[in-house]
Amino acid sequence: MTLQERANRLFTDKEILAPMVRASSTPLRCLALSYGCDLVYTEEIVDRAITTSTERTFNETLGTIDYCKKMDSFSSKVQRRMEKNKEPPPTVLRIDPEVERGKLIYQMGTGEPNLALPAALMVQKDVDGIDINMGCPKKFSVSGGMGSALLDDLPRACDIISTLRRNLSIPVSCKIRLLKDDRSTVDFVTALVKAGANAVAIHGREPGDESQKSAKLDRLTNVVRLLKSSSSSSVGVPIIINGDLYTRNDMVNKRRETGADAVMLARPALYNTSIFIKPSSLTRTSTSTSTSPGGRDEEEEEGKMKDGEDETRYGFDSELLLSKTRVVQDYLGYAMRYHGNVKNIKYVVCEMMTNRRTPTSLTHHMPLRFDGGQTIADVCACKSMESLCKLWDVSVSESTRNIRQSIGEAVGVGGNGGGDLHRYDDGYFLDPKGFLQKQQQQKETIRGCSSTIVGGKGDCDRIVSNNEDDRARQCKRSKIDEIG
Repeated sequence: MTLQERANRLFTDKEILAPMVRASSTPLRCLALSYGCDLVYTEEIVDRAITTSTERTFNETLGTIDYCKKMDSFSSKVQRRMEKNKEPPPTVLRIDPEVERGKLIYQMGTGEPNLALPAALMVQKDVDGIDINMGCPKKFSVSGGMGSALLDDLPRACDIISTLRRNLSIPVSCKIRLLKDDRSTVDFVTALVKAGANAVAIHGREPGDESQKSAKLDRLTNVVRLLKSSSSSSVGVPIIINGDLYTRNDMVNKRRETGADAVMLARPALYNTSIFIKPSSLTRTSTSTSTSPGGRDEEEEEGKMKDGEDETRYGFDSELLLSKTRVVQDYLGYAMRYHGNVKNIKYVVCEMMTNRRTPTSLTHHMPLRFDGGQTIADVCACKSMESLCKLWDVSVSESTRNIRQSIGEAVGVGGNGGGDLHRYDDGYFLDPKGFLQKQQQQKETIRGCSSTIVGGKGDCDRIVSNNEDDRARQCKRSKIDEIG
């Protein structure tokens, strides 16, 4: 079987969980797979985060492959802070080979082939494909020559793809956004395929488009049709569509309309991950039985679908969908199973409880009701995984609790999960406007200090130093990012 044939099998006729910063970690990926998702992406991981002072180990307790930062990769000041706060070395990537083998794509943030290749070589034996992020429009990514900056530099984008294809034994793909016009987008994709891309995912927005505004699905449809037409015969790889596919109806209809090979879901999967449940599937999955990670006694629900039933009738009120409460509970079960960091888990749960980054034209279809009346404030108030599980009425088996506690004690953090390279602030959800104002003030302070003080000492110098000294900023995204 050729590499392209392997890629065709990997990406064709698939429903895919998109790469989402902070969200697409092991618990959400495995939850999505349990509901029927066919393929999952890791969150974007910047090339140097994997190659710089990171070691691969097999976690015998969890049965996972872990890529963790070495403590000596941090400055002495950061090490002292971590020791004081009992923070373990961050886990960059955790993979469950038993669950994810044959279904996992590693997404990389990179801007140079000489940085991309070592990172890809390091992980290729543990994943099924390497995807290059060419769509993130955020300043930190673009300023580093990554993400959507590559949309303005076709030679460099193609160089990255061709370098990986020449040296890897697994498929190479990329995720892009629409360019300024349809022909430019088609030409860009065609060039990537000629450079060696085995598959291309296209988000139906341009860089800079706000998530609260609807995706440009008409443009996306035209682009995919052009790519699939006989006049574009050079594009013979799977094309994946992404953007505002909030129901099974949307997924099926848009794929039929465009002729795309697969669909990819980001925010729709956060709103209700059970969107991946298919009509021909059992209504309940492995996570909803008495042996689920959450340890809850489950009853099989009614409404099993028959094979061949018309999928287009499943909208926002689809009988296939589980309640949002049930989805959060199942997610927390996986979070406990994989020793998720409590701050990260709270972030994902809060994302599941909001639709403020959903197109405003759709929010009236998307109620935020939870059986126990839980609120985002309730979640933010939780300081431990135990209190979070209690809030959502998720019982934790004694064996899971003991495993979690033993891992935590080994690194000095108890049962609240391992280290995390990201930063979290409850204000992001509790007071979004205030949070953004605070961020802007910090940026202005740092900018003012850097322009007025050169090599001096004092408060401003300490602010700049604190930011530069934190190696996490060099390894992965440290800002709250828009999920694409």
